[in-house]
Amino acid sequence: MPPHCRRSQRAASTRSGRRWVGLGAAALLIAAVLNVAPSGAPVASADDCADAEVVFARGTDEPKGMGQVGDAFADSLRKQAVGMNIGTYAVNYDAGKLQLGGDDGAKDAISHIKSVVSACPSTQIVLGGYSQGASVVDIVAGTPVGGIKWGDPLPPTLADNVAAVATFGNVANRAGGPLPSQSALFAGKAIDLCNPADPICHAGPGNSWSGHTKGYVPAYTAQAATFVASKLLAGTGQTVPGFGPPQGYGPQAPGYGQLPVYASPPPGSEHMPPGYGQLPGYDPSTSGYDPSIVTGLP
Repeated sequence: MPPHCRRSQRAASTRSGRRWVGLGAAALLIAAVLNVAPSGAPVASADDCADAEVVFARGTDEPKGMGQVGDAFADSLRKQAVGMNIGTYAVNYDAGKLQLGGDDGAKDAISHIKSVVSACPSTQIVLGGYSQGASVVDIVAGTPVGGIKWGDPLPPTLADNVAAVATFGNVANRAGGPLPSQSALFAGKAIDLCNPADPICHAGPGNSWSGHTKGYVPAYTAQAATFVASKLLAGTGQTVPGFGPPQGYGPQAPGYGQLPVYASPPPGSEHMPPGYGQLPGYDPSTSGYDPSIVTGLP
C-alpha cells in the first residue's frame, strides 16, 4: 500500500477516535445537566423530593384525579402543615359503579409508594381515599371487609414510610369495623370519618344520599387534615394550632384536635361533623349507633 494511503487511514482513524471520545464526553455532560444516569434512569435529588405526598383514591364515578374530597383534603393539609412541601398523586384505577377496580387501585397505590420510597426515602406518605377509594385503601392497609381480606396489602417493610391514613365514607364501617381499629399496619396513625347522614358507612335513620356525596367538604376534610398534619409535624417542634383533646363528643382521643362545638352545621356545610354537637334529626341513642364509627377511633 502506498505510504500516503497508510497515513490517510491513520489520520482518519485518529479523527474517528476523537469524534467518539467527544460524543461520549458530550453525553456525560448532558446526563449531568439533566440529572440522568447514562443508562437513562432518572436520579432523584433531595431538591426534587417533597416533604410529604398525598396518595389518594377518588370516589365512585368521579373523573380521573383525586376527586372533590381528595382535593379539599390536600388543600387543607397544606394550610395546616405550615412550611411543608406537599405533593399529590391520584391513584389510577377504574372507579366505576360496578366497583371492580379496587384491587387494581390498591396495586397502583402500592407500586407508587414503592417508587417514592425508592427515589425519596425521606418523603412521608399520606394515604387516603373516599367512598370506593376508601375500599382501595382498605386493601392497601390489609383491613378485612366483612371478615374477608381482599388483595395484597402494602409490604410491612414500607409501613413506617406511611405517616398517616385518612379515609372518608368507608363502607368497611358497616362490614367489619373502621380501618383504625382493624389495620395492624397503621395502628395509631389512621383516621376514618363517617358522616352520620351517609348511608354508605352508617346504618341508621337520618341518612340521605347527599350525606355521602356532599357531606365531607369542608368540615370532615379539614378535621382529617388536622389529624394528619399533627403526624407530619411530629418531632419537628411545630404544632397544629388548637390541637388538643376534642370537646363535646363521646370518647376522648389523646392528642386529637380540639374542635369548636356548633349548635348548627359549620358555614359551608349542610352536615354536622363529629365533635361539633348533635346532627339535627339524628339521635345518638338510636339502636346501632356507634361513636367509634363516627369518630374513627378504635
